[in-house]
Amino acid sequence: MTQLWDLSNIQPNREIVMAGETIPAIFWNAVKQRGPNVWMRQKHLGLWRSWTWNQTAEAVREIAGGLMSLGFAQGDCASILANTVVEWVWADLAVLSCGGVSNGIYPTDAPSQVHYLCEDSRTTVLFVEDDEQLDKALEVRDRLPGLRKIVVFDMEGLRDLDDPGIISLDDLRALGRQYLAQHPDELQRRVDACQPEDLAILVYTSGTTGKPKGAMHLHAGLVYTVRGFNTLIAQDERDERMCFLPLCHIAERMGGEYFALYTGTKLNFVENPETIPENVREIAPTVFTGVPRVWEKFYSGVMISLKEAGAVQQAAYAWSIGVGTEIANKVLAGEAVSGWLKLKFNIAQWLALNNVRKLIGIHQARFLVTGAAPISPDLVRWYLALGVPMLEVWGMTETCGASTGVPADRMRPGSIGPAASFNEVKLDPATGEILVRGKNVFAGYLNLPEKTAETIDKDGWLHTGDVGVMDADGYFRITDRMKDIIITAGGKNVTPSELENDLKFSPYITDAVVIGDKRPYLTVIIMIDQENVEKFAQDQDVPFSNYASLTRSPQVQELIQSEIDRVNKKFARVEQIKKFFLLENQLTAEDEELTPTMKLKRKLVEKKYAAQIEAMYR
Repeated sequence: MTQLWDLSNIQPNREIVMAGETIPAIFWNAVKQRGPNVWMRQKHLGLWRSWTWNQTAEAVREIAGGLMSLGFAQGDCASILANTVVEWVWADLAVLSCGGVSNGIYPTDAPSQVHYLCEDSRTTVLFVEDDEQLDKALEVRDRLPGLRKIVVFDMEGLRDLDDPGIISLDDLRALGRQYLAQHPDELQRRVDACQPEDLAILVYTSGTTGKPKGAMHLHAGLVYTVRGFNTLIAQDERDERMCFLPLCHIAERMGGEYFALYTGTKLNFVENPETIPENVREIAPTVFTGVPRVWEKFYSGVMISLKEAGAVQQAAYAWSIGVGTEIANKVLAGEAVSGWLKLKFNIAQWLALNNVRKLIGIHQARFLVTGAAPISPDLVRWYLALGVPMLEVWGMTETCGASTGVPADRMRPGSIGPAASFNEVKLDPATGEILVRGKNVFAGYLNLPEKTAETIDKDGWLHTGDVGVMDADGYFRITDRMKDIIITAGGKNVTPSELENDLKFSPYITDAVVIGDKRPYLTVIIMIDQENVEKFAQDQDVPFSNYASLTRSPQVQELIQSEIDRVNKKFARVEQIKKFFLLENQLTAEDEELTPTMKLKRKLVEKKYAAQIEAMYR
């Protein structure tokens, strides 16, 4: 159990743990060293299945052999269109072992997006998860002359398929076994031929403005960064991680797959996105990386459960979280924690806090990691009060993941921490933009030299587009995206992310977009948390027939107004939100308003709901 008053020893040995200068070299060295140990587990139809390093190697070897038998050459690109499953990792490592370039596609992408990404990356082999993803590929296949083969992971419902351009993963592995029997040294030759300066992966930006751009990462940058991660948020073979974020996103690709590959940490794959709350309790990860939306959802679940609890349970929680908050405040202030307060905290854990951690599934966690989007400082403090440190990291696709990180023994909620040891971070003196320089910075955008030149200056500094401030201790705090800063009609500069983060701390609000540029006051567009708001409506006997009628209900409108009032109290009058409206459509990742990581696209939302916005200013 983590002792909040001594967070200096929650990280294991940080030295280099696996040799190799390319991702495939590290993988095959890891197989030799860890062969019979379990590396990956996945739940399917209610049962957990495990794969050792040797079993993983067998799958990767056969898939690589199959690719080579299809004529997949060094430098060719293969794309993977699938959810986060073990086959994704197999395919990725097989492509890299062949000296190829691996590219991920979000499983929520539409056929038109699949076409663009395959065409832009010059994909020759496309891996798809199942019949649903295969349909997307088939819809655009005729417009992809360079696509030679589609490989399907799960052939359920496709047994009678007879198409020379499509092959099952099992059949590809069979081809691989035949090819390797005839060419036993070819795979090792490919692995040895792979060089640090070779292009390894493409990670396409989510495209909140314009078409997605393919960020190019070389083997050298990936290996350098993953070693750097172990100086920031170290882990080892005793750790358990949950793999559930999209593997085509830099966070799970680097912080999940490649970091676990390097350190030997066990990867546990959830059954599906809907079973995450159940699976996390079963896995009980020791290191848990998530995006703010995950942490907000867990917090909301606890708050809703608490409302249903009896008076005694509510009182026990209130006292316990009060003790936890008292210790958290002392830890954050660098003050000593008395023996009496430690005793009270032990009682608080027994009384309520242990149960809350088990309800979430973080009862074994040494620490939590949050990144990919801003998070409310109050939420970080709440997890700390439960007894689990939450370390905020910041980075982006172009920096190969985390570039700054909050040290466990010097936490500052609201800060993204100082620069990580493996790169330089500074502020542009003229604009306050955060700049990054280091070997972790990407090699540029595929097919877009002009965009690359705009992003990386002549001195090698990456212009991130995030605006921030830095304190005397070198801790950075992001104030907003450069393009999102609001200047009201009265000339007041407002950073909408602060307001939006506080609003999302509510269990009833999933996302929010603050409006007000060149306008007399601030307004906000809100996406409600369907599950929690429906529960509120049922408890209050509020009638509703569908999602839209739920958002129009006067009681729900009053509920959201009360949450806005709570947030407004923290801000000056000119920064307060005067009006709001609720999105009446239940959005999913397939909707154009949301990025694949479930963030509202500010510019698109402002344009699409222009009429509703104007109505708030009449």
